Amino acid sequence: MNDQELLRYSRHIMLPQVDIDGQDRLLGAHALIIGVGGLGSPAALYLAASGVGRLTLVDDDVVELTNLQRQIAHTEAALGETKVASACARAKALNGQCLIETVQVRPDAARLSELVRAADVVLDCTDRFSSRYAINRACLETDTPLVSGAAIRFSGQLAVFDFRARETPCYACLYGDDGSDEALSCAESGVIAPLVGVIGTFQALEAVKLLAGAGTPAKGLSSFDGLTGEWRQFDVPRDPECPVCAARRPA
Repeated sequence: MNDQELLRYSRHIMLPQVDIDGQDRLLGAHALIIGVGGLGSPAALYLAASGVGRLTLVDDDVVELTNLQRQIAHTEAALGETKVASACARAKALNGQCLIETVQVRPDAARLSELVRAADVVLDCTDRFSSRYAINRACLETDTPLVSGAAIRFSGQLAVFDFRARETPCYACLYGDDGSDEALSCAESGVIAPLVGVIGTFQALEAVKLLAGAGTPAKGLSSFDGLTGEWRQFDVPRDPECPVCAARRPA
């Protein structure tokens, strides 16, 4: 690190769990953020601010007026722009040294596998079950840590799957390998604005921990009730009959 970087990240470097070595790991790391809406907005901004050296932002949508209620990477001036371009501009304004790549498509399985394989951590910030299942499979195949978030109405969920550890369950261990994209959506069910910030920021925190080697990743499933302010933790073991991970990672 040069003098400017030492000053910029001094509040990280003060932390014994991070120190210079951890910040160096962040500067050399690559995070893949899939979805730069409500969850991906705070995640992208905090990872850029934290000094993650390379970000890849994936989203095929454009900024609409209804997004501005909660998707803080986007502004009124960005209406009609692609979300990846808007989020890239905001993140670069925070940290011009961060290398940011944008992918303005919904990747097929081959492209998704390629993107995941190149990353050190993946943040699933999507709102479709089909996307979550595909991301889970790609991360499992490449042993890439996955930080998954979800938010609807006043309820949020967070789960970390560090596939480098053999005993780690996968997304399908929790939810099976089939679900309807129409089951729940913010467009149909609504979501309170700060909730996506809570969950997306926790996703960024877990990603920073994984990349810097600080602390231990969150285990199992964490759920947040925005109406009471309560977190609940659920221990989720691997499912020995999981349709996705059992064959690849037998007990």
